[in-house]
Amino acid sequence: MTGTEFFAPSGEQNITIRHFFHAPRDLVFRACTETDLLALWWGSEDMETAVDVDVRPGGRYRYVSRDGHGNEFAIGGVYHDVVVPELIVQTFQFEGMRGFVQLEKISFQEVGGGTRYQSECVFSSVGQRDEMVRSGMEVETRGSMRRLARVVESLRVGAV
Repeated sequence: MTGTEFFAPSGEQNITIRHFFHAPRDLVFRACTETDLLALWWGSEDMETAVDVDVRPGGRYRYVSRDGHGNEFAIGGVYHDVVVPELIVQTFQFEGMRGFVQLEKISFQEVGGGTRYQSECVFSSVGQRDEMVRSGMEVETRGSMRRLARVVESLRVGAV
């Protein structure tokens, strides 16, 4: 696999995202759980993101992205399961969008000298899932995965 795979089967409540990183999974996991590293890649490229995470079962996270006009967009959730460096299970919700919650399971699997990242997102309804797809989630996800790959590579070569 090269690049990011994005699967949103028609009529289903789920989205699956996969990406292969040419790096050990502990580095990929770090980039997905450490505040300073998350801020380097999460969200839209044209926004600055503030990150607050407490990565443990029952811990919470919150990301606030700010665009060039000062508009803020916040998301947050609760970590339900964390197995270092293998698994994160969390909820995901846009602040201000009551009832729009998804459950996400992110696995980090050692494969072929690298790491396969897989995110499985389950939405409350097919309609909510379809709304996320229409909003540009695939394009944003691919951009985030490219930036995450750069952060992971910087960790791998010791530049971060």
